[in-house]
Amino acid sequence: MSLNTIIKKSTYYDSVSLMLVAKELAKAPGVADAAVVMATEANKGILKEAGLLNAEADAASPNDLVIAVNGEANALPAALALAETLLKKKATASTEAGSSAFHPRTLINAVKANPSANVAVISVTGRFAAAEAWDALHGGLHVLLFSDNVSLEDEIALKRYAVDHGLLLMGPGAGTAILNGVALGFANVVPHGPVGIVSAAGTGLQEVSTLLARQGVGISQGIGTGGRDLQEAVGGLMMLSGLQALQADPTTRVIVLVSKPPSPPIAEKILSQARQSDKPTVVCFLGQALKGKNITATLEEAAFLAAGLADPNAKSLVPKKSQLAQKPKRADSAGKRYLRALFSGGTLCYEAQVIWRKAVKGPVFSNAPLVEACRLQNSNRSHGHSAVDLGEEEYTVGRPHPMIDNDLRIRRLFQEARDPETAVILLDVVLGYGTHPDPVSELAPAIVKAREIASGRPVAFIASVTGTEDDPQCRSRQVAALEAAGVVVCESNAAAARLAAKMINKEIHR
Repeated sequence: MSLNTIIKKSTYYDSVSLMLVAKELAKAPGVADAAVVMATEANKGILKEAGLLNAEADAASPNDLVIAVNGEANALPAALALAETLLKKKATASTEAGSSAFHPRTLINAVKANPSANVAVISVTGRFAAAEAWDALHGGLHVLLFSDNVSLEDEIALKRYAVDHGLLLMGPGAGTAILNGVALGFANVVPHGPVGIVSAAGTGLQEVSTLLARQGVGISQGIGTGGRDLQEAVGGLMMLSGLQALQADPTTRVIVLVSKPPSPPIAEKILSQARQSDKPTVVCFLGQALKGKNITATLEEAAFLAAGLADPNAKSLVPKKSQLAQKPKRADSAGKRYLRALFSGGTLCYEAQVIWRKAVKGPVFSNAPLVEACRLQNSNRSHGHSAVDLGEEEYTVGRPHPMIDNDLRIRRLFQEARDPETAVILLDVVLGYGTHPDPVSELAPAIVKAREIASGRPVAFIASVTGTEDDPQCRSRQVAALEAAGVVVCESNAAAARLAAKMINKEIHR
């Protein structure tokens, strides 16, 4: 096998186009592996682990595009030429699509063409996102700022302006919202109902709303705030605005607040506002010990409690969880030691670590840890018990989010399967609009191959599937395909984390 690389200096393509080119390139004759990515440090680390990094690529800057192809030496020139052709086609297709119909080139012109619009969804490279958000706010639009890599200073200024002008600035990095029944970003098909959610966590909003839906309870509004909103510097500006809006909304009877641990003064400010309304408010600030009514420790508990408050007759998912007690015997993983979790949802990664803090003996290391002492020294290589959030910003610069592109997770899956210390591999699968149209069509065969890579060493696979039957991917179909690949599928992320803890503790005590 040989490795050839092309470096295209100061060249930018959107990450989805790069993903599609890489997939086509990997299918070319004589090609064993391929990658088409921006040369960020995180992407270089991934290329190194995959054997796709040479000195030329290692010297490239984050603004450069790397095309790396590994395969038969005589096939590589044609493969690299194919990559160039595919990239040109992507650029041409984009130009042609823009010329076939009127597409406003600026937000200002878009508002003029659609005067009834009142929400702007912004998903551009981080360094341009704040300027676009300012244009939207100045135009009187609420904003879902999907983009990340926006400075804290810009976020504070944007949110202060939004609050002063009665607008929502959801983000940056707000992956999910459901406003008046319209799903924005990564969101699921859920029924309308009496529960309003304000969440500083996109997959947290998805997990709670879909667990509610599977209990027959719908939501009134789902407002995302962005993950930094409850930091002391930002002051919880959007969570407070969202909470006040739901308190005034006559269709909302129960409110759910979701976040990773907020700054304690900001948490008290949020709780104080919640106490000013007679609407029951369920609070799930993951990893933070709070005292008071309707405080929950997990997203699962928040969804169950909110469902009961909204509808005492809501169907329960708890009986299904009890069936899991028998499953560790079926998914035995004797003789190994460590738990390895590969998450696409950052909040799901955090929730699992909250559970494992008490349920697993020894530390759980992560690139998004509960405490800094448990940070992975190298995010591209697991150590001991590890939980990796593949949706962290280090991985999403110049590459699609792992809810869209399975490539990075599959590479890491194979890496964990090769490690003789791996006992249990846990995955989350997140469905809905904007995510991969059929994630299990790629993950299930990869899991089968991972078992082969383990060379007879038993490795247990556990998963949760965040979604509903009405999602484009259909939850039951995804679950069935995973189970056919030998995966134990749990009703929630929290249930999957608890099962993984049981199994790994069983190994430790052998």
